[in-house]
Amino acid sequence: MAGWEQATWLTDDPAWRKLQAYYNEYAASINVKQMLLHDPQRFERFHFVLQSPKEGEIMLDYSKNKINDHVMELLFDLARSRKVEQNRDAMFNGEKINTTEGRAVLHTALRNMGKDSVWLDGKDVMTPIRDVRKQMRNFTKDVIDGKWKGYTGKKITDVVNLGIGGSDLGPYMVTEALNNVQIGPDVHFVSNIDGTHIASVLRKVNPETTLFIISSKTFTTQETITNANSAREWFLEHAKFESAIAKHFVAVSTNLEAVRKFGIDEENMFVFWDWVGGRYSLWSAIGLSIALHIGMDNYEKLLQGAQFMDHHFKTAPIEENFPIILALIGIWYINFYNTDSYAILPYDQGLHKLPAYIQQLDMESNGKSVTKTGKRVNYQTGSIAWGEPGTRAQHAFYQMFHQGTRLVPCDFILPIQSYESIRKGLHHEILMSHCLAQSEVLMRGKSVERSRAELEKAGFIGDLVTRAVAFRSFIGSKPNNTIIISKLTPFMLGAILAMYEQKIFVQGIIWDINSFDQWGVELGKQLAKVIESELQNPEPVKSHDSSTNGLLAFIKKHKFHLTKPEVNLPPPLPPRPQVNPSPKPLSSLIQNMHSITEVNEKSASETIPEGLNQTPQKSEE
Repeated sequence: MAGWEQATWLTDDPAWRKLQAYYNEYAASINVKQMLLHDPQRFERFHFVLQSPKEGEIMLDYSKNKINDHVMELLFDLARSRKVEQNRDAMFNGEKINTTEGRAVLHTALRNMGKDSVWLDGKDVMTPIRDVRKQMRNFTKDVIDGKWKGYTGKKITDVVNLGIGGSDLGPYMVTEALNNVQIGPDVHFVSNIDGTHIASVLRKVNPETTLFIISSKTFTTQETITNANSAREWFLEHAKFESAIAKHFVAVSTNLEAVRKFGIDEENMFVFWDWVGGRYSLWSAIGLSIALHIGMDNYEKLLQGAQFMDHHFKTAPIEENFPIILALIGIWYINFYNTDSYAILPYDQGLHKLPAYIQQLDMESNGKSVTKTGKRVNYQTGSIAWGEPGTRAQHAFYQMFHQGTRLVPCDFILPIQSYESIRKGLHHEILMSHCLAQSEVLMRGKSVERSRAELEKAGFIGDLVTRAVAFRSFIGSKPNNTIIISKLTPFMLGAILAMYEQKIFVQGIIWDINSFDQWGVELGKQLAKVIESELQNPEPVKSHDSSTNGLLAFIKKHKFHLTKPEVNLPPPLPPRPQVNPSPKPLSSLIQNMHSITEVNEKSASETIPEGLNQTPQKSEE
């Protein structure tokens, strides 16, 4: 057994049992509002500040959580017992901690901007990493400076990134966040197989001045290659000759033969490696779209920010370690308070894609139900990550935070400085005030007594006060963290992203799950290939469960204009009287489906459709 592997089942771990015992006896008495009110030193004990070399400070305030000193001591003991430090060191040392795929996890090497070596199987991976960085720098400089031209001699003005999963979400989020430091072309992202996605982007760009990046490790990902071939067809309708492809298409891939066959010059293929998981790939050549948008200097500042947080994670004591503290507080809520989600609430419009990015990062990493040894867990793992930027989110779902029955821990993320100075910074002052106010009122709430006094002052009397007071009172003690950065720079964004990556990794260590595979993504892909072939003809399908067979029959009826479904379906409801008995259009049929309230239920068939019994392939995105 490697030194980083777990020797004890989580719920049998003495440190876990101590936490459970404390929760059972004292959790109901932990009142955040009262602790902050009566303990003036609480903020001092439960916040930390990191000073960056040149970019200002990062502050983490976790004092508004359902914790006290003893809870944190027990959580730190749990981290030690679950070998968090040993697993952390194993990752940085290149050990193959991705046990189900037999791979190392070295995305941290991609943001190693120093001269240190990182060894894997006797080879220094920093040599090829630096080579690719140099290739990216030369290419992005040529494009931004106008040296790289399209087939008609015009400068590139737009870049379209074709990818999915980590090849899309990360670069998309970063380019949106760092629009204020843009120096290169506009960047568009296409990921969905829905043709309306790529069609809507192609309508915005000029084939003479557009560069396409095909981001696919194997160059076989169905969504990406379908979109790439559609883009190629659209481009050739204008360019007319295939030799022009080399000036308008580049690839981030490892499949040289497929890249050549597409028409891309091999010098314009940027490689990355199997130890780079898709959701961590923005730090690799997958970040080419970012570098083209903000320039390679700014892209490397993004890497430096992530490296800064990696160094902190690797060297700081557990008790002062941002990612570890966030991970442990999350464990406290998920496994003891039984929360099922947490909210990411960035108070900066540039970060509007951050919740979706962290959603993939967390749910794909820790949405697992078996341990690294293949045993099914008897405890909760993972959490639903979601959110929106403030103040838009306040008018959408904060109501549930304040007065709903679900406990949703929140992370507020706030830059002190804004790039925009509209009305002398008034907008940002208001934005900051809302962020701090929401953090406070979630904790403080509003007592019945205060609500009653306000109603009486407003002129309400008697039964009106009694009836209204319950609706205007807030329990409070709703947990939240506040993360403040000096400004949303590339460096600071890199640090925040690495902080969440390492937080999620730490939680996976404690749960003894592999945070670096994603087999759950693959099963649906296999069945989709079976169904795709079944949709090509009008023949009835009976190999699935009754629901899927019925859905296929309904689609085929309209696709092939059949008179009736070719499958046994539940008996229809009696027809309603109609003024015009002529056949209704599809839109009307879809509307009528909403009126169906009851159907006969049948047991789903356990038959496995052909194609699902194949050995699953390793995921690339």
